[in-house]
Amino acid sequence: MSQDEKIIETKDQMPKEKTVSEEASIRSGNAFPTTVNGWIIWIVALAFALFHLYTALTGSLLALYQRSIHFAFAGFLVFFICPSKISGKRSRIPLKMWDIFLSLCAVIPILYLVLNEEIIINRFYYIEDLAWYEYLFCAMMILAILEGTRRKMGIALPIIAIVSMVYMLLGRYLPGFLGNGGFSTIAFVDTLYMTTEGPFGVALGASATYVVLFVIFGSFLEYSGVGEYFIKVARTLTKNSVGGPAKAAVISSCLFGSISGSTIANVATTGQITIPLMKKSGYSAEFAGAVEAVASTGGQIMPPVMGAAAFVMAEYTGIPYGRIILAAAIPGVLYYLAVFVMVHFEAKRLGLLPDKNTDPTLTFKHLIKDIYLFIPLVILVIFLILGYSATYAVLRALLAIFIVSLFKKETRLGLRRILNCLVDGAKGCVTVALACACAGIVVGIVNYTGLGTRFSSLISSVAGNSLLLALVLTAIASLILGMGLPTTPAYIIVATLLVPTIRSFGVSVLAAHLFSFYFANVSAITPPVALAAYTAAGLSGASPIKTGYKAFALGIASYMVPFLFVYNPILLFEYSSVVVLIQAIFTSCLGIIFLGVAAEGFFYRSQRVIERILVGIGAICLIDPGAVTDLIGIAILLILIVPQIIHEIRRRKAEKVLKETSAS
Repeated sequence: MSQDEKIIETKDQMPKEKTVSEEASIRSGNAFPTTVNGWIIWIVALAFALFHLYTALTGSLLALYQRSIHFAFAGFLVFFICPSKISGKRSRIPLKMWDIFLSLCAVIPILYLVLNEEIIINRFYYIEDLAWYEYLFCAMMILAILEGTRRKMGIALPIIAIVSMVYMLLGRYLPGFLGNGGFSTIAFVDTLYMTTEGPFGVALGASATYVVLFVIFGSFLEYSGVGEYFIKVARTLTKNSVGGPAKAAVISSCLFGSISGSTIANVATTGQITIPLMKKSGYSAEFAGAVEAVASTGGQIMPPVMGAAAFVMAEYTGIPYGRIILAAAIPGVLYYLAVFVMVHFEAKRLGLLPDKNTDPTLTFKHLIKDIYLFIPLVILVIFLILGYSATYAVLRALLAIFIVSLFKKETRLGLRRILNCLVDGAKGCVTVALACACAGIVVGIVNYTGLGTRFSSLISSVAGNSLLLALVLTAIASLILGMGLPTTPAYIIVATLLVPTIRSFGVSVLAAHLFSFYFANVSAITPPVALAAYTAAGLSGASPIKTGYKAFALGIASYMVPFLFVYNPILLFEYSSVVVLIQAIFTSCLGIIFLGVAAEGFFYRSQRVIERILVGIGAICLIDPGAVTDLIGIAILLILIVPQIIHEIRRRKAEKVLKETSAS
C-alpha cells in the first residue's frame, strides 16, 4: 500500500550512476530532494501528511471536504510522481505543461467546492440548474481522476469508469434489463462532483481518514528497522528446518505484509532476501518466486493492518475495524498454514536439508535484544481489540514507534527522518486515493441507476437456490476483476454488485464481504495475470508465466479458506461456546494440512493418485462443519496416513540402530 509506486517505477527511473552511499543515505531517511520537481513533490507530500495528522488529532472536516481535499493532494502529486513522457528512439521528453494542467484539474474543482461550501450544501439538487463552470469543473476533476489512475494502475479501471459514465448518460438506449430511464447531465454532475455518492464516497472516505494514517504508520515502521527485524525473526525460526529459506519467506512475508498492506511492496521488499536464499538452498527459480508471491499475497488478509480494502470494508459495513481484524485472524492463519504445508512437503519431496551456512547473528539471543521493536504493533492491536477507533490506535502506535526508535542510533528518528517518513507515507497513499476515487465513479453510478440491484437479481436467478453456485460466481467475478485491478477497487466493485446476492442466502454481512475481499486479493497469484508472481519472477530470473502457474498450484489449498468460513462462521469468531470454536479451528487446520498433502502429492513418501484423491476427500470432510463429516474425514486419514507414520518411525529406529552398530 505504501510503496507500490516505488517498486513499479524503480527500474526505469533510478539513475544508473547512483552510488552505494547515495542509496544508503536515501534508505536512512536523511536525504533531501536535489531537483525542483523533487522539492515540489516533497513539500506537497509533507503538507498532505500534516493535514491528515492535524485532522486526526482535532477531528475530521465534513465528509465532502475531508475527502475532496484528500483527493486534491493525491491528484496533484500523481502527475509529478508519474510525469507523462514522449517515447522516442533515444530519449523520453517530459511534457511539463500537460502535467501542470492535469494537476490544476485536480486542485481547482476542489477549491471551488471548499470556497462555496454554504451554497453547495443549501442548493436544491436536480432542481436548480448548474452554472457552465460547474460542468467544466466536473469534467476537469473526472479527467484528473481517469488519467491519474491510468498512470498509477494502468488502463483497466479507467475503462470501467468510462463505460459506467457512458451507461448513465446513454443507458436509456439499451434494451432489456440493462436499460435505464435516462438521467440528465445535472444528475450526472451532482452525483460525480457535488455529493458524497461518487468519487467522494465511502471508499475515498476510508482512504482520507484511516488508510493514510496506516500508510504513514507503515513508513515509520520501515524506517525504524521493524521490516528487517521481521526477516531476521523468520530466518532464525526456520534455520534448522527442512526447506528453511522457503519457510522464512512465508513467515517474513506474513509479518511484513500484515503491516505494509501491499502485495507488490511485500514481494519486492522481502523477496530481495528470501528468493536468492531459496535458490541457493536447492529450490528452482520458478518455485522460489512462487513461494514469495503466494506468501506476500496473504499479507493483505493478515491482521493487524491488512490492506486498504479492509478499511473500506469497515466503512461499507459499519462494522468496527477491530472486529474485522479479529474475524480475519483465523482465515489469515489458515491461509499461511496452507502455504507453509505446501512448502514443507515440496522440500521433503526434493530431499532438501536444513541450511548449514546460516548467519551466526541469527540466534534467539540476538532476537531478544531487539524484541522491543514489536511494541508499536502490540499497542496497535491492543487498542483495536479494546474497541478504540482505528485513528486513536494508530496515533498511539506512531508515538510508540518514535519512542522505541530512540533505543538505537541506527533507528533513531530525528527531525529529518521524521519528515521523510511523513513524505514517504503521503506518496504511498496516492495510489490508494486514486483507486478509491475512480472506483467511486463506478459505485456511485451503479447505485444511482439501480444497476447493482438488477445485476444482483440476475446472479440470484442463475444461482437459483444454490449458495455454493452463488459463491463460485462471486469468486470468479472477484478473480477476474482482481486480475486487472488492485485489491481495493476490485473489492469495492464486487461488494457493490455481488455481495447483496450472497447476503440474500442468509450469509452474514462480515462473511460476505470478507469472501469477496479474499478472492479480490488472491487474484494476484491467479493466472493468466498473476501480478505478484510476475513481480517475484523479476527477482528470481524465472519465466513469469511458469512462476504464475506454480504460484497458483502452491496456493491452491488456500482457495478453500473463504468457502470454509462462509459455511463455518465460527471461524470468524461467531460462536456459541469456546469448545465449539476450538473444535472448528482444530478440524479446519487438520483439513487444510491434508489438503496440502493431497495437492503436493507427498507425505513421508510420494502418494499414489488414488491416495491423493482419498486424502483430499478426507480433508474436505474435515473442513466441512459437522460431527459426521469430521468423523468420516478422521477415519479416512487414519486409514491412509497412520500406516505411513508408523512406517517412518520404524525406518528411523532402524537407521538409529544401524548407526549405533556401525559406531561400535
